[in-house]
Amino acid sequence: MRSKKKFDFAEGKYYFNVSNGIQSITIHRAEKKSALDVFSNYEKVGKKVEWLGKWNGKKFEDDRDN
Repeated sequence: MRSKKKFDFAEGKYYFNVSNGIQSITIHRAEKKSALDVFSNYEKVGKKVEWLGKWNGKKFEDDRDN
């Protein structure tokens, strides 16, 4: 049984998921540049990553290309 996330998303932070087999880890960074750097590093080493974007309190709104 999959457990629920044990944290709340913080407004204004950038989030992405890193999948490692059956586990999925959510990582956040305060600055977009930092988040994109870490995200691309995970991509380079072959990890399966999913960009979520910037959390505005209700939904993810940021596109990583901007």
